[in-house]
Amino acid sequence: MNHQKRKIAILGSTGSIGTQALDVISRHPERFEAYALVANNQVDKLIEQAYQFNPEVVIIANETKYKGLKEALADLPVKVWAGTDAIEQVVQDAEIDIVLTAMVGFAGLKPTISAIKAGKTIALANKETLVIAGELITGLAFENRTPILPVDSEHSAVFQCLNGEGNNEIEKILLTASGGPFRNFSMKQLQEVTKKQALNHPNWNMGSKVTIDSSTLMNKGLEMIEAKWLFDVNPSQIEIIVHPQSIIHSMVQFKDKSVIAQLSLPDMRMPIQYAFSYPERISSDIKPVDFFELSTLTFEKPDTGKFRNPGLAYQAIEKGGNMPCIMNAANEIAVELFLQEKIGFLQMSDLIEQTMTKTVFIQHPSLDDYIQTDSEARKIALTTSNTK
Repeated sequence: MNHQKRKIAILGSTGSIGTQALDVISRHPERFEAYALVANNQVDKLIEQAYQFNPEVVIIANETKYKGLKEALADLPVKVWAGTDAIEQVVQDAEIDIVLTAMVGFAGLKPTISAIKAGKTIALANKETLVIAGELITGLAFENRTPILPVDSEHSAVFQCLNGEGNNEIEKILLTASGGPFRNFSMKQLQEVTKKQALNHPNWNMGSKVTIDSSTLMNKGLEMIEAKWLFDVNPSQIEIIVHPQSIIHSMVQFKDKSVIAQLSLPDMRMPIQYAFSYPERISSDIKPVDFFELSTLTFEKPDTGKFRNPGLAYQAIEKGGNMPCIMNAANEIAVELFLQEKIGFLQMSDLIEQTMTKTVFIQHPSLDDYIQTDSEARKIALTTSNTK
C-alpha cells in the first residue's frame, strides 16, 4: 500500500511532547516527515533536531537567538525564521498536513487559530488553547471543517473509546488521574512540599509546568474543560477518578451503562502516533500491557479538600466567558512563583482563587478580550502574591 507521507509542523519541538513526536517520526520515516520545527528558547536542541531531521523550516520564537541559529544552520538547506508572527505564518504553508501544537501555555493559542483557519489537521497537545478559548476554537474548527485530534493521553483515550460509536450519546466521561505524588499527604505535609519533591513525578516524563499541574491536580481541571469542548458534553458529565497505576487513560460510559476504556502503558508516544496516523493504527515498539504483572488496578475519589484546583476549574467553566482564561493565567503565574520558591504548594490554589475574584469578568469575550484578560490576570496574580 502506497502511503502519502504526512508532513508535520511541530510547535514546541524541543519540549517533552515535541521530542517524543520526533521519536515517532524517526521510527516511521516512510509515513511522516518533520516539515517545520518551532521552539521557544532551546536553541541548541533545535539546532541538533534540524541536523537530524533536515526540515524545510526552523523557527525560534525568541528573536534574540535568531542570529546564532541562522549561523549554526548555514550549511543546511533550511529556512530559518524567528518571532511569533513567523509561527503564525508557517502553519499556513500549503505543504503541511498536520500541525502538532505542543507549546506550553497561552503561547499556543494564536498559532492554533492560524492553523485552523488554514484548514490544517490539528494534533492538539496544548491543553490551555481549549481552556482559554474553547468556544472560539471549536467554532472556528467547525466553520473551517478542521479536525482536532487530541494528543493528551486522556482525551486520546476518550477519542479512541468513541471510535465507531457513531451518534451514540455520551452519558459520562470518566477522566483518570494518577493522583500525583502527594495523593496520600496530610494538609500539614502539603504545606511543606518543596519544589524538588513536586518535580519528582512518578509515572510520566513531562516538562516542569505540566509536572506541577499534575501534582496539584490542576491538570485534571484543565483536562475537564478541554474534554467539555472536544466532546461537546456538560462539565457535570465529566467525572475525575484517581487511578494511580496510569494504565486506564480514560473511559466513556454510555446510556446502556456500558463503559469502554482505553488501556496502555504510560507512554506519550502512543497518543502522538495515533493522532499522526489516524484513522489507521500502525505498529509501535511500545511495551504491551502485561496484566499478570499488574494484577491490581485501583480507583479512588480525588480529595477535593486537599486538592482544590479541580473544583476551581469546575467553577470557572460553569461561569463561562473569560473565567477559564483568568484561571489559566493565574495558574501559570502560581506555578512560576512556586518554581521560584516564592510561594508554597497550597498557596497556589489561594492565588488562583483570589485572581478569579479580582479580574474583570466578560461573558462573551473576543480574541482581543482573551489576550487582554490573560495579561490582566497575570498582573493581578503577581501583585496579589506580593501583598501576602
